[in-house]
Amino acid sequence: MSRRVVRQSKFRHIFGQPVKADQMYEDIRVSKVTWDSSFCAVNPKFLAIIVESSGGGAFIVLPLSKTGRVDKNHPTVSGHTAPVLDIDWCPHNDNVIASASDDTTVMVWQIPDHVPVRSITEPIVTLEGHTKRVGILTWHPSARNVLLSAGSDNMIIIWNVGTGEALITLDEFHSDLIYNVCWNYNGSLITTTCKDKKVRVIDPRKHEIVAEKLTPHEGMRPMRAIFTREGNIFTTGFSKMSQRELGLWDPNNFEEPIALQEMDTSNGVLLPFYDSDSNVVYLCGKGDSSIRYFEITSEAPYVHYLSTYSSKEPQRGMGFMPKRGLDVSKCEIARFYKLHERKCEPVVMTVPRKSDLFQDDLYPDTPGPEPALEAEDWFSGQDANPLLVSLRDGYAPIKNRELKVTKKNILDNKPPSGPRRSFSSCDSGFSRVSIEDLVEEIKSLRAIVESQEKRITDLENLLHEIANCAD
Repeated sequence: MSRRVVRQSKFRHIFGQPVKADQMYEDIRVSKVTWDSSFCAVNPKFLAIIVESSGGGAFIVLPLSKTGRVDKNHPTVSGHTAPVLDIDWCPHNDNVIASASDDTTVMVWQIPDHVPVRSITEPIVTLEGHTKRVGILTWHPSARNVLLSAGSDNMIIIWNVGTGEALITLDEFHSDLIYNVCWNYNGSLITTTCKDKKVRVIDPRKHEIVAEKLTPHEGMRPMRAIFTREGNIFTTGFSKMSQRELGLWDPNNFEEPIALQEMDTSNGVLLPFYDSDSNVVYLCGKGDSSIRYFEITSEAPYVHYLSTYSSKEPQRGMGFMPKRGLDVSKCEIARFYKLHERKCEPVVMTVPRKSDLFQDDLYPDTPGPEPALEAEDWFSGQDANPLLVSLRDGYAPIKNRELKVTKKNILDNKPPSGPRRSFSSCDSGFSRVSIEDLVEEIKSLRAIVESQEKRITDLENLLHEIANCAD
């Protein structure tokens, strides 16, 4: 008699639960624009949601503690002239967020710790380089101020936000619309999915394709691809029969998948959210009312189904909290911010434990808010893993740090080589006479001021003597 062996995993019993009604964010007019982004970004300080806006594009930023009904006149971040399509918080500064828009620009904003009285309309820097709408944003995981954007012009631009410059432009690799872009763990490579049905691994600094795979999923609908911590690529897509699939691939051997699984026949694009600390990937489909989660391991079948969180209402978008924003005292290993039509509902994922002590196995050191590299170091060819922090004593968000943008001055450039223009005798004579006249005028003014000061002093002394005589 054979006995089924149950695979051992500390994440087998992940339990998802929505928060109570008073801890939700109500009366938010979530954007209705048709674009396959998450429409929501969250960090340990703030929740940002793309909202409906007349006369341009906007998103709203709320402190995490500001739950309940949101005032209809709550200030927004509204500098774009067309709908906002994607937003992303900087991993190294919790007060800095980037937004991409249909107006072809990327804007970077500094959000104050206090709730502003008026809407924020002036970005720190506007990044202009795309010729069509920009729908994808992602910050570098370990280098300060490095931001990647991708647009409908089939172009990827990597910016140094600190100077406002586009330092890398990749416009030769994609022949059609780019669906998504993801950095690997140390930010040395990116993976992209495209409407031409290819998944590519690109070294952006060398401007070369390291590996590519045609039709990892044979269906026509959009794919998504992310790097795992080990350097493999996890994909979601559709089969020829329009069934949703997930796959795991080794970019060094793209011919055969490590794992390929069919899921269901829904038509919503599956957005993967990956936790590199636990190797758990969460799949959220737009229009779905569930979140599925899988553990990626080195043992067959390599992608292990864990469980599903189900609810009644479909999701219009989803935000994923970084690990340092979780409550370790409650064994919380993930938190989602599920967007409905008029509200945002946090969903907490926990691993039940009897002990109240810190659970080392659930919380290895996780990427912290300090960058491992400066932008110039990364652009010059250096790589570094993110700097890790311990969550043993919880995480306290850092106070507002101002992002300083130093744009290069074209006047600082060296003049062109060759003979310099000589001043005419009229120019030089005028300059010399003007300077001499100014010096003489300053001298005469100084003499007048000194004489007036002496006269004022004499009059004050005289007045003092008259007053004494009167007494």
